[in-house]
Amino acid sequence: MTLSIAFVLGLILVFSLLLIFDKLRPDVAAMLLLVILGLTGLVSAQELFSGFSRSAVMTILALFIITRGLERTGATRYLGRELGRFSAGRETRAIVVVMIAASALSLVMNTIAAAAVLLPGVIGLTYQHEHLRPSKLLMPLSFAALLGGMATLYTTANILVSGVLTEQGLRPYAVFDFLPVGLPMALTGIVFMATLGQRWLPEAGIGSQAGPRRVRVNLSETYGLVATVQAVYVKPGSSMAGLSLAEGGWGQHLGLNVVGLSRGGKVTLAPPHNEEVLEGDVILFTGNIDESEAKHYGLILTEDPTWKGQLVSDAVGLVEVVLAPRSRLAGSTLSEISFRDKYDLSILAIWREGHIIREGLADVPLHFGDTLLLQGRRSKINLLHREADFLVLEEDTSPIETPVKAAIAIFLTTAAVVLPALNVLPIAEAAFAAASLMVVSNCVSMDDAYSAIEWKVVFLIAGMLPLGTAMTNTGTAVFLGRGLVTILGGLGPLAVAGGLFTLTTLLTQVMSGQATAVILAPIAIAAAQQVGADPRGMALAVALGCSMAFLTPFGHATNLLVMGPGGYTIKDYARVGLPLTLVLAVVFLVALPLVWGIY
Repeated sequence: MTLSIAFVLGLILVFSLLLIFDKLRPDVAAMLLLVILGLTGLVSAQELFSGFSRSAVMTILALFIITRGLERTGATRYLGRELGRFSAGRETRAIVVVMIAASALSLVMNTIAAAAVLLPGVIGLTYQHEHLRPSKLLMPLSFAALLGGMATLYTTANILVSGVLTEQGLRPYAVFDFLPVGLPMALTGIVFMATLGQRWLPEAGIGSQAGPRRVRVNLSETYGLVATVQAVYVKPGSSMAGLSLAEGGWGQHLGLNVVGLSRGGKVTLAPPHNEEVLEGDVILFTGNIDESEAKHYGLILTEDPTWKGQLVSDAVGLVEVVLAPRSRLAGSTLSEISFRDKYDLSILAIWREGHIIREGLADVPLHFGDTLLLQGRRSKINLLHREADFLVLEEDTSPIETPVKAAIAIFLTTAAVVLPALNVLPIAEAAFAAASLMVVSNCVSMDDAYSAIEWKVVFLIAGMLPLGTAMTNTGTAVFLGRGLVTILGGLGPLAVAGGLFTLTTLLTQVMSGQATAVILAPIAIAAAQQVGADPRGMALAVALGCSMAFLTPFGHATNLLVMGPGGYTIKDYARVGLPLTLVLAVVFLVALPLVWGIY
């Protein structure tokens, strides 16, 4: 082992630990890695910044824009609306329909987006049929988005592995090179989830050990809210009288969520934050306030016979939302983002990893995987469908305003797949052309195109790619490949491929698939060259392993996206994901030698 190899191995170890233990943002860690590689001279100046201009990065960037175009024109919303018609309300059939739809979308869309655009439609399906539960459909939705990504080049990890092949002078993957192995794995995954996996999916609903049924009109019951609603009487001379709800700081200073205002025998649910509080009003709220604190503000704890235990009306609704995949609000508190003032909606509860949080909500940092229960005017709730930071867990029933543009978006997306498959255009050029034409045809605005790009992923990939170059330049990839061959080579090339697939699968559970792909792809190529196997077939083990994020909710953002709405715990993913992983590993080991000749 040379000094340069030892240094690169140290970099890989430190970088991996930073990602696994979340000590530094992945994109920041990648930029730091880029600086170190440049200062140490492990890669040339030209190679150092080549990650920002490589075709793999441009393809991924274009896919973000294509995905946004499909969303904005309503093309994906139409598919979500058709789920109910095809599922016929039967659980097994619903699982199959949802998984086919998600896997089909992920063939041409970002995996996270494929799950996100179908999530409201799937939740709507459970509202339409009372015997269907989100816990039975949402994990299959997430897993299907990952499975579909195995069958196409248009998955981030697959694109990156293909880029590494190009860097090493090998022929990159074509669009459908993944299909002969990935499609059997995807179909097997769907069959497994509709049979054995269905039995292991949890019965419990959100926030209850007994698992109450998640139906829209029963959300207050599901979250146990009715029993927690209290009331205070505003005494004459109260310091809260004459002030609006916002000015009085009911949420910020008292930590109370105002759900209604009773005045003159009439209850107004979800009063607007500029509503003035008058002497003699009765304020309905959730939260805690003791008698002494209430007295300090001129309030008296009481009961209001006018309120009949309802938190919804024709004008006021309850709705659940989750943080969108590209939300900027993760880690922020509700008070920091001034949620109540900005959206004129109240958050009544947060479901997080099997627990319901009802108190001190203003100071609770938001996490991916949280489900937020909101109360407010239905007109305000409808506006949330257009907010990039939130995903509303009810179907957007507004009409698709631009069916022509939806057709254009579908046509351009199809062209981006078909033209490279027919060798008419290179993949990067076809994807970038489709994205550009979506902007030109006004399927998506240029500003929206910029916001659609997940820049954290772009910088992570651009910063990571030179690490793969450094591994090749210093001989680190050959060194590690030789070690892998020493351990497994005696059992044949297929055992080496199986080892790479297993290692990739395990690393994917704890660090990003993009980083795993860039680190392990050069090792796979080096190992293949040493055992005399097809490097493209061996690298396929790494690419497909990066989609095997079934064991934990943290393996992929799609798992976190459905964790809250489905009421899942970490154990639920392991209980279903482990047997699924083992079954798919067998399919991989059978299909790989048949297609790529690796025995």
